[in-house]
Amino acid sequence: MTEQQLPSWADPSVHPADLDAQGVSRRGLLRRAGLFGAAFALGSAATPAFASSGRPHFGGEDPRLAYLVGDHHVHSVYSHDAKYTFSQQAQAAARYGLDWMVFNEHSNFGHAYYGAKLEHAEIVRARAENPRQLIFQGLEWYIPAAEHCTVFAAPGPHETDLLTQFELAYDGKLLGYTEGSAGAADTARNEAHAVKAIKWLAEQRRSGYVDDVLVLANHPLRLGIDSPHEMRNWRDAAPEIMIGMEGAPGAQGAALPGWRSATSIRGEYENKPSAQSWAAYPADAYLTYGGFDWATATVGGLWDSMLAEGSLFSITTNSDNHRTVFDTWKNGDWPAGQNFDNTGKLPDPVNTDTPQPGSDFWPGQFSRTHVGVTRYSYRSVMAGLRAGRVWVDHGHLLDGLDVRVKRDCDLGRGVTLGGRLRVRKGEKITLYVTVTSASRPNPQGILPELAHVDVIRGAVRGPVSDRDGWQAPDTRVVQTKDVSGRKGTYTLRIPLTAGDESFYVRLRGSDGKRHGAGYLGASVDPHGPIPHAPGDGDPWADTWFYSNPVFVDVAGA
Repeated sequence: MTEQQLPSWADPSVHPADLDAQGVSRRGLLRRAGLFGAAFALGSAATPAFASSGRPHFGGEDPRLAYLVGDHHVHSVYSHDAKYTFSQQAQAAARYGLDWMVFNEHSNFGHAYYGAKLEHAEIVRARAENPRQLIFQGLEWYIPAAEHCTVFAAPGPHETDLLTQFELAYDGKLLGYTEGSAGAADTARNEAHAVKAIKWLAEQRRSGYVDDVLVLANHPLRLGIDSPHEMRNWRDAAPEIMIGMEGAPGAQGAALPGWRSATSIRGEYENKPSAQSWAAYPADAYLTYGGFDWATATVGGLWDSMLAEGSLFSITTNSDNHRTVFDTWKNGDWPAGQNFDNTGKLPDPVNTDTPQPGSDFWPGQFSRTHVGVTRYSYRSVMAGLRAGRVWVDHGHLLDGLDVRVKRDCDLGRGVTLGGRLRVRKGEKITLYVTVTSASRPNPQGILPELAHVDVIRGAVRGPVSDRDGWQAPDTRVVQTKDVSGRKGTYTLRIPLTAGDESFYVRLRGSDGKRHGAGYLGASVDPHGPIPHAPGDGDPWADTWFYSNPVFVDVAGA
């Protein structure tokens, strides 16, 4: 593999005059983190990456972090229903400021037998052609009895073999293990096979066959077939492998007014319950709220019910790019006798100069996942995801976000996203939220403005007795900070007190354009995201950010 270069904004040899506004802003954030140049290329021996979370002593301190922007859900001609070449996707990702991306192609026999190896050769070339990007190979796994997942490995000699072995042995579509309805004869077998699959991946990492591998559930409530107990079972099978879910799906351009259809919903969340769906999900669970999945957007809902067990479960957002809105390319024609099953690759696309059907944005154009790292490398991105050092935004709402929780008696930096701070009952602590506002118009030509920051707090009660429970009744918005008109970098200081029980805090905010009472009522969430009317969901006019939680463990709780 070619030697990895720093992105331009992190490379001291690139003059500031040669950076765009986004690059200048990101360079400033990197300098403030003390990671510019060689410190970012090599890492810091003084603050090893991800060393402090979960310390047994009181307090705690995490290293300074730089946040890399990425997308773990991108398709190419090696997916049967996509369109673009690797080069088109990588160039778009670079144009919109992505540092890392995962090509996760749909499983198919054509992909397993032919496409995966051809794809790997292209990924190797793409890495050489784009040395300032981190490009991963992945697979979109059809989970037995459930939805899809991103599975991706660290670059190495076995990355493709791992994914191909996994695809053939554990993919629900390829095996015919799709039944997931309650009481069906094959459901228990299929659900157990999904758990076995995650454990198998964990063993490949433990054995050293691959350096690292991660799994993230994709569009979890799109069809309502990922039940709460399945998601808990996947997480508990190997929490270091199955680390989270898409908090917001791709296909965010699906409901642009007048574009796709009068019934379109952001994310293509346009489905009704089926026999395969988990019956206890309400009909409203099949919609998106401010573009986010109901499981994430509902304060006190499914995501919070999992966090309330005291276990990290991360969220992400991404493009799920297959077909970009307003794009003019169409799929090429098949040569005689060829198809996806016997080639594993679509013909290269052809430009028509006429807008073609699509629901997606280019990687990084609208949806961004920010991962905190101490150096620029593949393994650091994966370690950052595993540690939960993640926040997400739509529409380039923010340039930067740094979150720290610390005891008032400590002088250090405190604990950040995904981490755990250990305190005594009654101890005073402070949540520090450092925001860097958007410094430039986004790809739609809008200069985003953050209107408010919501602090969400939930009690940690330990493992649940009902693994299909989806509510966290002690989670709610506890404070809202009006930040309208604030520009540049500023820090919000929010006092917290440790009570009798452990808890977590997470953050959310928006441009303030669309609000309403949250799904579980105004007393829980007075101004949360709301669904849009069918066919009338301009994503650029309703943008949000979400952060992962920080856990506060109270001694004796």
